[in-house]
Amino acid sequence: MPEANNDTSIAVLLPCYNEEVTIGKVVRDFKNSLPDATIYVYDNNSTDRTAEIAEAEGAIVRREPRQGKGNVIRAMFEDIDADVYVMADGDDTYPADAAPAMVAKVLEGYDMVIGDRLSSTYFQENKRPFHNFGNRLVRGSINGLFGAHVTDIMTGYRAFNFTFVKTYPVLSRGFEVETEMTIHSLNNNLRLYEMPIQYRDRPEGSVSKLDTVGDGIKVMSTIFRMIREYKPLPFFGGLGLIIGIVGIVLCGTVTFEFAKTGVVTHFPTLIGAVMLVIAGLLLIIAGIILDVMAKNDRKTFVLDTNKIAYNKRH
Repeated sequence: MPEANNDTSIAVLLPCYNEEVTIGKVVRDFKNSLPDATIYVYDNNSTDRTAEIAEAEGAIVRREPRQGKGNVIRAMFEDIDADVYVMADGDDTYPADAAPAMVAKVLEGYDMVIGDRLSSTYFQENKRPFHNFGNRLVRGSINGLFGAHVTDIMTGYRAFNFTFVKTYPVLSRGFEVETEMTIHSLNNNLRLYEMPIQYRDRPEGSVSKLDTVGDGIKVMSTIFRMIREYKPLPFFGGLGLIIGIVGIVLCGTVTFEFAKTGVVTHFPTLIGAVMLVIAGLLLIIAGIILDVMAKNDRKTFVLDTNKIAYNKRH
């Protein structure tokens, strides 16, 4: 298994908002696990001593005024250059001792390594049943659509290579960014590796910033949006097929009535049915056109990643 050498630059990225209870331990743990790494703590408008404690422990502290984890990750990816990136949370729920193995997998050639909580202790440690249900729902939806077998779609513990970080467009502003990362990787056929980790719940005194219902709605809306953008033919084609079938059925009832009586008595039904058939056909055609555009976007993405990888090597 490849190991990081002195020429390999490693950046540990810790987005934080009011994590004074745990951030000191998290920084120390990553310093012990990755002694050659540079640790960055991005403070997202904390009202406690998060930034002060992180700085005292030797982390490089920067501030991101735009509220939301997605905004913080966007700033991190824009600002920091490294060969390997390890991203975790500042709440001490992810084990820092798993980081060297994740870095090694990136050096083997993987674009993104996912710290898989769900295969180990997540469902035992996490005391929030709606979070567990949400993880299962999101996992089933995405794997079904992309024909994938990713176990932990929403984990915040990940490692990336340089090319992934510099080509990933961060669009989400909040906690739905992890789901967006996974969908982006599956859509572009990137090299993913899942590594089971020992998840632990927040220690006493540390408060979760997640809004179960609100963030759940955001995650599901992100999935809906990305399906529409990345899989337009199944999305629009399926919708058009359903609408078209309803229109054909209604046309059939009017036609049957005409064949039986020689008179069309339900003109509004006939007009509505024809409009539904036309709308269904238009949606299917739109799905085909958008699918071609999505494939061209994937081709452009591959070319862009190849250019970045080439420039980095030279």
